[in-house]
Amino acid sequence: MEAYQQAFGLRIRQLRDQQGYTQEELAHRARIHVTYLSGIERGVRNPSLRSIRALARALGVRVGKLFAFEWPPPSSGSR
Repeated sequence: MEAYQQAFGLRIRQLRDQQGYTQEELAHRARIHVTYLSGIERGVRNPSLRSIRALARALGVRVGKLFAFEWPPPSSGSR
């Protein structure tokens, strides 16, 4: 699993939790499958630009805010 994908997924989950959305609700709003969203949040999926834009819109944030996460992630060491 790529550390960058994992950090991105954690950021999506943080923003989803802040909005109070379930995975199902966010997936519906973004028009993506819930298992795909789950994979993004777990860092095992590499989302397309189209999916990233859809997630940003569904969360009501600019795309850049999805990438506003700590790097490297605390658990990944110094990669």
